[in-house]
Amino acid sequence: MEAGSAHLDPLKDAFEASSGPSMEVVWAGDLSSALSLLSQGGIDAVILDPDLPDSQGLSSFERMYAFAPDTPIIVLTRDDDQDLAVRTVQGGAQDCMAMREAEPNVLVRSVRYAIERHRLLSALRSLSLIDDLTSLYNRRGFNDLGEQYLKLARRTSRGVSLVYADIDRFKTINDTLGHHVGDRALRSVADTLRATFRSSDIVARMGGDEFAVLAMEASTEDARQLVERLREELEALNGSTKEQFRLSLSVGTTRCVGEDVTSLDELIAKADAAMYEEKRGKRRALAPGSWTK
Repeated sequence: MEAGSAHLDPLKDAFEASSGPSMEVVWAGDLSSALSLLSQGGIDAVILDPDLPDSQGLSSFERMYAFAPDTPIIVLTRDDDQDLAVRTVQGGAQDCMAMREAEPNVLVRSVRYAIERHRLLSALRSLSLIDDLTSLYNRRGFNDLGEQYLKLARRTSRGVSLVYADIDRFKTINDTLGHHVGDRALRSVADTLRATFRSSDIVARMGGDEFAVLAMEASTEDARQLVERLREELEALNGSTKEQFRLSLSVGTTRCVGEDVTSLDELIAKADAAMYEEKRGKRRALAPGSWTK
């Protein structure tokens, strides 16, 4: 996919004439349209002109990368903007070149190399950032990507919401039904989280039966709606499954915006505290003699 370039037809011709699997080139005139295309899936790589009608400079790359961290990005720069070139590569761009060097055949080669490098790097990174059981990010992956999200939020004055959850009575599932059933419960929760949240959100298993989601530009109301949708998805799962267990989650959320964005650890601590407060409330409600009118 090409965002903001005037060389679309020659680039299409170059891809069609090149050896290897054929690739379709599509164009987006601004960042919002490019992100919309990315959200539909099927994009193997992005050629990004960072000077777009609705976004300029480094912010264009950061927003693109935050939205689609698993898609390789090749950045085109003005000839004299070496600082932008360095910062985008440091930030995760697969390649960066001056526009005067961006001949169609050169771009084709760069795209193909970028895709292969990205696949290799993704495979290597997944060994240390992905949870084996659920295929979500693990705590390390959540921390690494989450810090990048917070940097972008501070720079662009956008909000982030953090959702922290754990499975109610998970120890009982393990102790009475066995750990193999507990593993199925964990995978079911992971699948439900994927279905509930956006592909651009960072969804992770933090360890044991605890999960976290970091969502960019989600208002407090949006976070509440997502949590409610998560509960509805779990209820639907409970109604359709043949498993012996019923799944429910205790959930805590917190949100911050722009300059109020603090450390990821602080956000986790606040959401974790809210989650445990909800869990304590459930236990009080179930305790003998605790019922109130």
